[in-house]
Amino acid sequence: MQKTENSTEQGLASSSKHFKDRYKNSQRVVGALTVLCLSIGLFGCPKDKPADTSATSGAPSGNTSAKKLRIAVIPKGTAASFWQTVHAGAEAAGKEDGVEIIWQGPSRETDISEQVNLVQNQVSSGVDGIVLAATDAQGLVKPVQDAIAKNVPVVTIDSGLKEDVSLCFIATNNVEGGRKAAESLAQLVGDKGKVGILPFLKGAGSSDDRENGFMEEMKKHPNIQVMPALYTNSDANIALERTTNMLTANPDIVGIFAANEPAGIGASNYLKQRGLIGKVKLVAYDSSPDELKALDDGIIQSLVVQDPYQMGYQGVKTVLKAIKKQPITTKFIDSGVKVVTKENLNTPEVQKLLKP
Repeated sequence: MQKTENSTEQGLASSSKHFKDRYKNSQRVVGALTVLCLSIGLFGCPKDKPADTSATSGAPSGNTSAKKLRIAVIPKGTAASFWQTVHAGAEAAGKEDGVEIIWQGPSRETDISEQVNLVQNQVSSGVDGIVLAATDAQGLVKPVQDAIAKNVPVVTIDSGLKEDVSLCFIATNNVEGGRKAAESLAQLVGDKGKVGILPFLKGAGSSDDRENGFMEEMKKHPNIQVMPALYTNSDANIALERTTNMLTANPDIVGIFAANEPAGIGASNYLKQRGLIGKVKLVAYDSSPDELKALDDGIIQSLVVQDPYQMGYQGVKTVLKAIKKQPITTKFIDSGVKVVTKENLNTPEVQKLLKP
C-alpha cells in the first residue's frame, strides 16, 4: 500500500513539472510575439508593389500585355485600288502607334444602309474610334452623332457629312479637284464643243463637290456645252453603259470628265472598243493601275490625282488624338490634289504621290 502511494506522488510530481515546463515555453513564445509586434509597429509592414494598370489603361505602350486600342476604318467600298491605298495608310499609322485597325466597308459604294449598320455594329462592339468615308452626306449624320454620344470619336475622310458633326474631315478639296478637271478638259478640247460628265452618286459628298466644281469652272468657258450628268454608281460596267448612252445620243461630244476610278475605267474601255482614242478627250479622277495604263496608252489625257494614303494615315492619327483627349486644332485637313499627265508622270513629285 505504501509503495502505491509513493508511485502516485511521483507521478503527480512528474506531471506538475511537465506542465510547468510547457507554461514556461508558452510564456517565451508570447514574449517573442510581443517583441515582433512592437517591431512591426515601429518599422511598418512591407507594402505590396502597386499593381501595373497599364494593361487596362487603353494607351498603347511597349508592354505586350497592354490592351490595344481598336480603330474601325469604314470606307465607302473596298474593291477599288483607291480604297486599298487608304487601307495601307491606315495600317501604317496603326502599326506606328500599336493600334489595331479594323477594316470593314460595304460591298457596294451605293449601299448606304449597309454602311449605317457597319457603323452601328462597330460602336456596339466597343471600338475606341472610327474613321469613316460616308457613302451619303446626310444618311450617315445620325449614326455619327450616336457614336459620338457614346464616347466613340469619329473622323471623316474623302466624303464628309452635310452637318458638321465629325471631329475632323480629311479629304481632297473636291470642289477644287472638279475645277482642275474642267480647266484641263477645256484646254484639251480647244475651249469649245460638247462635253459629258460621269459623276458616281448623287448625294455622296465627294461626287457632288467634284460635279459642282466642274460646273462652276465651265461657266468661264461659254463655248463649251456640258451635257446632263449621267451617274455611274461607282461601277465600271455601268460607266461603260452610261458612256455608250452619252455618245449614242450625242456623237459630237469631244470630251468627258469621269469623276472617279470606276467611271474612268468604264469610259476608257468604251473609247478603246469604239476606236475613239484621242478623238474624245478623257479626264478622269484617281490613279489606279488601269487608269495609269490608259494614260500611258493615250486613252486618258489627264488624271486628277488624290492622296488616299494620307487620308487613311491622317484619319487614324487624328482619331487617335481624340481618343487620348488631345486637342484637334483644325476641322479640315486638305490631303491635296494634282493633275497628272503623260508629260509629268515620271517626275519625282508625281511618283512619290503615286507610290507612297
